[in-house]
Amino acid sequence: MEYSVPGYLAPYILTGMVAIIATILFGLRRVLQSAASREKAWSGKDRNAVLWGVALLLVGWFAVACIASIDGYYRPPAGSPPTIQYGLLIPILAGVLLFLAWPLLRRTLAILPNTWLVGVQTYRILGIIFVVLYAAGHLPALFALPAGLGDSLVGIFAPFVAAAYARSPESAAGRVRLWNLLGIADLVIAVTLGFITSPSPFQLAAFDHPTVLIGMFPLVLIPVFAVPLSILLHFASLKRLRQGQVAGYAGQDRKRIESPMNRVIGA
Repeated sequence: MEYSVPGYLAPYILTGMVAIIATILFGLRRVLQSAASREKAWSGKDRNAVLWGVALLLVGWFAVACIASIDGYYRPPAGSPPTIQYGLLIPILAGVLLFLAWPLLRRTLAILPNTWLVGVQTYRILGIIFVVLYAAGHLPALFALPAGLGDSLVGIFAPFVAAAYARSPESAAGRVRLWNLLGIADLVIAVTLGFITSPSPFQLAAFDHPTVLIGMFPLVLIPVFAVPLSILLHFASLKRLRQGQVAGYAGQDRKRIESPMNRVIGA
């Protein structure tokens, strides 16, 4: 049975993905420029290496995802095991390994403000397309409503959580952590529901109206590009939050040590 892709879907998805990449690169460039003006350790060579490296990785990843999805790799023949999990898990694993193997990337994370790491995921509002596709009869409610509404809520709250953290990092740290955990949970739930409602030997629900469209270009770019990118941003935000807390604890310890010393010197 053939499923038609709505004509409005390609412009919506492709424009959204390009906008996400452009926003990330623009924000990264601003952060690196700011770091260079404050810290001599950030040379022009380092800034260019990070910016061009991340740009090539994002654009290359997106290009591979497009080619594989257009070629039908994520829509295997009926009765065959699903393949979409590879497009989801491999980029996450590659991102973690790259972070561990590239010192310059770790240095970059150390200067990225959590306000940016959180606020940039406002793009999750684009997930409302799942609800639109459900209303048009293209997706089952079991998948589309939790995925679309969950993503939209995460995206709507992103700028508010980022603003709260910008005003008071200490008091809003718990809010940032909760937002990240809920954002990850939303993605895990959406992927799980998409998996069990899609045609495969593992399908458990929505047999009369399966989630076929999620394996087709261009909608498949969400699970094989936007979802792993969002998870990596969540990991980066949680890591950055932890780094900030450790730095705060170290600062408090230094104050405790210096205070008695100052009193002795003053005496």
